[in-house]
Amino acid sequence: MNNSVVNTARLLGAGLRALLVLTLVTGVIYPLVVTGIAQGLFPGKANGSEIRADGKVVGSSLIGQQGYSLDYFQPRPANGLGENSLNTQYRLLLSGATNLSADNDKLVKSVEAAKAKVVKDNSTADHKVEPSQVPADAVTSSGSGLDPDISPAYADLQVHRVAERNGLTDARVRKLVDEHTEGRTLGFVGEPRVNVLELNIALKDLVAKARP
Repeated sequence: MNNSVVNTARLLGAGLRALLVLTLVTGVIYPLVVTGIAQGLFPGKANGSEIRADGKVVGSSLIGQQGYSLDYFQPRPANGLGENSLNTQYRLLLSGATNLSADNDKLVKSVEAAKAKVVKDNSTADHKVEPSQVPADAVTSSGSGLDPDISPAYADLQVHRVAERNGLTDARVRKLVDEHTEGRTLGFVGEPRVNVLELNIALKDLVAKARP
């Protein structure tokens, strides 16, 4: 066997060993270490920031949900979302915004319609909501369309409706909102917010305790 064949065989052997070592280190050991550290230090975040109620997972604190009845607090609109057109077995939503400019007629009309609906839905027999009271997050979706939070202003606007429909006092529902209002991250990042799913779970528990 000549030297060129021997050298080629040696190079192939070295390359194969390198491939196996790198595959083991980067494809097995490293993922296991990172997963183990995440599960040990941040199990909640590592598993999707799950929220549980009645002994089962009902959602994630990071992803907004739609479809609440008017007995509950409403989330931000989810305009701009589409459906998965490839996997038709599941009706999966795609995150995203409308990408419409602020002066786009379609966007303007949708915002006006949303504002009128917010005013109508949240006006009660003894409390009339004015259009000027409706905050921006009540009529516009976030960039992803999956924002799980609403502003304290939007949550407060819904207090009268939620209280009336559930037979609770405004003061008790407003206290519930205050208890679930988070401040800015680290005191300066972002805006104060209220997680809709967590608030509605607490509301459901409150209603259950209030009823005989």
